[in-house]
Amino acid sequence: MDVGLSILMVLQATALFLIFVSLQNLDFTLLSLPFLYASLVSLLVSLASHPSINIPTLLRKKQDGTFPIWSLVIFSPYLYFVRIFSFLRRFTSGEEPYNEICEGVYVGGWPYSVDKLPPGNPAIIDCTCEFPRKEEFKGHSYLCLPTWDTRAPQPGEIESAVEWASRKRAQNVPVFIHCAYGVLFIAQSFCSKHPQLDLPVLHR
Repeated sequence: MDVGLSILMVLQATALFLIFVSLQNLDFTLLSLPFLYASLVSLLVSLASHPSINIPTLLRKKQDGTFPIWSLVIFSPYLYFVRIFSFLRRFTSGEEPYNEICEGVYVGGWPYSVDKLPPGNPAIIDCTCEFPRKEEFKGHSYLCLPTWDTRAPQPGEIESAVEWASRKRAQNVPVFIHCAYGVLFIAQSFCSKHPQLDLPVLHR
């Protein structure tokens, strides 16, 4: 099992805790407390994202892609860390915001702005539990499958997403599936149901 996110978060929790201890030793008590809190949040995410536990609903992302205010406050150390990390990773890697795997079906990362969406007013399948649906995307058909980064949705969720995507394509609506392992699993499942399609990206 891939425990990548769990390991990353426990390393972050450790680093933040060491900063907390160092500041405590320097008598910067008030300054140290945010680092202790962030360390505890990171540890909680590490546990919840472990493959043997896997609770993506921890962050309470809603089906419309928004988060409750209390979640944004409580989990802010993690939520804003992953957004900054995602932006920097994409900026430094130079990766494309999306790729078309077959006619009208795209996969890619979290679309943090309009120019990161494929053309044609696509329907969106969101396979993240930590990224919000942007306000400017409210006019797009939307399906939310909260999933930790480096994890896959449940088999039933994948099946539902494939059926949803198939209906959209039958209506000639483009489909954009974004983020992490959910992209790969759903895209592969969609392709297996449509073997007549040419899928150059997935065959690489």
